[in-house]
Amino acid sequence: MGAETEIFGYADDLGPEKVVHFYQPRLNLRAILVVDNTVLGPAIGGIRMATDVSTHEVFRLARAMTLKNSAAGIPYGGAKSAILSNPGAENKDELMRAFAHLLRPHEDYIPGPDMGTDEHSMAIVLDEIGRAVGLHRELGGIPLDEIGVTGHGAVEAADVAARFIGRDLQGATVAIEGFGAVGQACFRALAAKGAKVVALSDINGAVYNPDGLDYHALVTVDPATGKPRKLWNRDYAGGKRIDGAELFGLDVDILVPGARPDVITMSNVKQIRAWLVVEAANIPVSVDAETYLGRKGVLVIPDFIANAGGVISGAVELRQGTPEESLSVAARQIRGNVQAMLEEAKSEGILPRQAAENMARRRVLAAMKDKGWL
Repeated sequence: MGAETEIFGYADDLGPEKVVHFYQPRLNLRAILVVDNTVLGPAIGGIRMATDVSTHEVFRLARAMTLKNSAAGIPYGGAKSAILSNPGAENKDELMRAFAHLLRPHEDYIPGPDMGTDEHSMAIVLDEIGRAVGLHRELGGIPLDEIGVTGHGAVEAADVAARFIGRDLQGATVAIEGFGAVGQACFRALAAKGAKVVALSDINGAVYNPDGLDYHALVTVDPATGKPRKLWNRDYAGGKRIDGAELFGLDVDILVPGARPDVITMSNVKQIRAWLVVEAANIPVSVDAETYLGRKGVLVIPDFIANAGGVISGAVELRQGTPEESLSVAARQIRGNVQAMLEEAKSEGILPRQAAENMARRRVLAAMKDKGWL
């Protein structure tokens, strides 16, 4: 009764439509799927692989996808799934294939890559069930990590936000939490716009240099795989090593949480000195912390607006578009959404997240009413 109450406790006027727990005893595979809303079309959402994911977290991520896909103007609903395992597990491919097999009957869900999974993971899913986005070029996909569309989109969001309040990315100092595919793409795009990345972190800690970090000294290309290989955590001498938690209190203009959920909460939000927070990760800031920042005068660009590049790219991929097209479409859509969100927030006297949610919910609720779901 308690578990049932907990699951239905998530329910509201949008969803979720489906919460599924999976278990495969031979591999001790434990996984979660939440399909939040499909009124706009089949639900797109990534497969996350981590040891500490909860059903509540997957629901929050699925809801973010519903809002993200609606705001992006694409004909897809929102979902998310998670495999409760270490992404570095030796049997990762076997776990992916087993989970994909369990997903086969859930045809209203189109998986994509997320934290702990990548294009190779999606190739396994495609082979097993015939549907996935974020695939390698060789499989007709748009490789999200390679082109960095999520990170590039987040920086486009930052650019519009800065201009809206009379500031500029040129010369702005930035700290990035997370130095995976999203964080690296953010670094490159910020540098291209004249910003100075002074700090970054990953699971191994953080590095800080007030004079700026050197991307090309931080990352090289692995000749064996052709993928970026991070060097700073063992070889980089161009900055001071600091604890990962210290990154949030640095004196910077812009803070980009780009990896884990709930890295900014009421326990550390008062440390933040940035005037702009761009949520490149999914649900990286708790609701109360985001409200606190807004009331303090810090502009926060919500996750489902800032990091929509990946799912926009997925929609372009599904209609057989090109990587170049996905970057262009993502930049145009995200810039327009940020501008519209900030204008509505200003005119209505509300926080940007509330304005963004209002925009996204209007489209979903109108479709639900039109189809007789309400």
